[in-house]
Amino acid sequence: MKPISMRTNSHDKLKQLFFGKRCSGDPVALLPMSLLSVLFLTFMAILANTASSAAYDIIVRRGTLYDGSGRPGIVADLAIKGDSIAALGNLQGSSAKMEVDAKGLAVAPGFINMLSWATESLLQDGRSQSDIRQGVTLEIFGEGESMGPLNPAMKQDLLNGQGDIKFDIPWTTLSEYLEYLAQRGVSPNIGSFVGATTVRIHEIGYANRPPTPAELDRMRQHVRKAMEEGALGVGASLIYAPAFYAQTEELIALAKETSAYGGIYISHIRSEGNRLLEAADELIQIAKAAKIQAQIYHLKAAGESNWKKIDALIAKIEAARKSGLRITADMYTYTAGATGLDASMPPWVQEGGYNQWVKRLKDPAIRERVKREMSLPADEWENFFVAAGSPEKILLVQFKNEKLKPYTGKSLAEVARLRNTSPQDTAMDLVIEDGTRVGTVYFLMSEDNVRKQLRLPWVSFDSDAGSMAPEGPFLLSNPHPRAYGNFARLLGKYVRDEKVLPLEEAVRRLTSFPAETLHLERRGALKPGYFADVVVFDPAKIQDHATFDKPHQYATGMAHVFVNGVQVLQNGEHTGKKPGRVVRGPGYKRSLPRVTP
Repeated sequence: MKPISMRTNSHDKLKQLFFGKRCSGDPVALLPMSLLSVLFLTFMAILANTASSAAYDIIVRRGTLYDGSGRPGIVADLAIKGDSIAALGNLQGSSAKMEVDAKGLAVAPGFINMLSWATESLLQDGRSQSDIRQGVTLEIFGEGESMGPLNPAMKQDLLNGQGDIKFDIPWTTLSEYLEYLAQRGVSPNIGSFVGATTVRIHEIGYANRPPTPAELDRMRQHVRKAMEEGALGVGASLIYAPAFYAQTEELIALAKETSAYGGIYISHIRSEGNRLLEAADELIQIAKAAKIQAQIYHLKAAGESNWKKIDALIAKIEAARKSGLRITADMYTYTAGATGLDASMPPWVQEGGYNQWVKRLKDPAIRERVKREMSLPADEWENFFVAAGSPEKILLVQFKNEKLKPYTGKSLAEVARLRNTSPQDTAMDLVIEDGTRVGTVYFLMSEDNVRKQLRLPWVSFDSDAGSMAPEGPFLLSNPHPRAYGNFARLLGKYVRDEKVLPLEEAVRRLTSFPAETLHLERRGALKPGYFADVVVFDPAKIQDHATFDKPHQYATGMAHVFVNGVQVLQNGEHTGKKPGRVVRGPGYKRSLPRVTP
C-alpha cells in the first residue's frame, strides 16, 4: 500500500470529516468538540507513524555499489532503516529522512581491519579517526596478547607498562574489556581473539617451560570461557617472548578448544625469515591436528636473503588449501614492519619479563653474549637486527621516557652515533633507560613481494596498528604510517594507480572475505537485512598521505561512513557519533560438542 503523504490535502479532508458540516443526526456532530480534537490528533499520529514507517532513514543515491561479492559495481540506490540495510536498487519513488548523493562515488560494505592494535588508542579516543577516515568499520584485536583474561599481576604489569596513554583497568575478562570499551563509546565495531600468550602468562607467567597438565587444563578453560563469551578464536605471536616458549602441542591443545566453538587459529608464525617455510609447516600442522581453520598474520618474507622464499611459501599454502585445509592470511601494504627492540634480541635474555630482561642486560658477561648474538644470523630465533640489513633501517618511533623522546623518528644508527656507542649497545641501553621494549620500525620486505601477495585471493588486510588522531598524546610518538594510510594506500596506490588488482576484488577482500573467515553474521556485504556498515568513497581521489617522517596525516577520499546505520563520517569529517558494538564469534552463548584432545 502506498503510504499517505503528509504533504497532500489528506489533512484537510480528514479535518473536514471531524470538524466540517455538523448536521442533525450526524453521530459525529453529537460528540463534544474536545473529544473530537482528541480523536483527530490520535488518528493523525497513527497516520504519521504509518507514513514514517514506510519511509527509510537514509537513502544513498546513484552510487556505484560494490556489494562485497567481487562482482563489478552497478549504479543503484541503497536504503538504510534503523541499524540495517533495508533495500537496494532503483528507489526513485521512495523517501527518507536523509539522502546522500553518491553519484560518481563507490559505495561498499565497511572495511574489516583483521589486525588492529587500537586496544589502547580507542580508550583514549573512541572516534577511531585514522581508521574511520579510511572506511574501517570493524577493528579486530588479539595478536597473541588480548585484553583479558587478566589476573592481578597482569593488571599491574599493564598499568606499569603504560606510556603516553593512561587508563584504568576495571575489567578482568576479554568480554568485559570489549563491553567496557563499547559502553564508553567507540565509532567502529570491535571484536577480538583471545591471546594464546595471554592465557599462558595467566597461568605460568614468563617462564621458559611447558605448562604442567594442570596449568594447560586451566589455559584451555580460559579459551573455552572466552569463546563462549564471543572471542573469534585464539591468536598467537610466536617470535616474541614468552609466546616463543610455547611448543606446538600446547598450541594444538588451545586450537582444539577453539575449533569446538567454530573459531579459528590465527598466528604471527614462528619465523617470517630464515625459517619461514618451517614456520608455515607448523601452522599447517596445527590446523590439521586441531581440525581448525588457520590464518597467518601479516604475510611476509622478512630480510633480503629470504625474499626469494615467497613463491615457495605461497605454493605451500595453496597445496594445503587444495588438500582441504582452509589456510588464509592477511597483510599490510608497506615494506616495513613495526614492533620493538625485543625483536632484535634473543628470547632467552627476555625470560621472566621486562624486569628480568633488564637485569640481565646490566650484567657485563651476559651483555657481551647478547651483543654477539644480535650481530649474527640465527635460525633459532627471529633476529630483526640482522634481517633489517643495517641499523640505518631501524627507526626508533616510541619512547616512554621523556628524556628519550627527542630520539623519536631517528634511526638506531643515528642515535648510536649521537651517543658514541655501538648500535647493539645503544639498543640495550635504550631498553634499560626507557622502561619498555622501545617501539621500532624495521625495513624488511620487498615491494615486488608486496604486489605478489596483493594478488592472492585468500589474503585480507590489516593495519597492525592503533587508530589515532594528530592530536593529544598521539603526537608524542611516531606510529608506522600504516596507522593512517594502510587501506587508502591499497585503494589508491595499488588499485587505482598501479592496477595490481581490480577495485571489486579489493573490496571483496576488505569486506565479505574477512567476514566469512571470521564466521560473522550479517556483516561484510551490501544485502538487505545486513547491518548498515557502509562506506562511500571516491576511487579517483582516495589517497594515503602518512609517511615515516610525518606519519600523523589523515588519508583523503573517503566521503561518508555509516556504522550500524549511524553516520560517523560526513563529507570527509567525523560527526562525533560512536555507534560501535561488540562483534562476537560463532561460539557466543552456544554449547557445542567439544573435541576431546
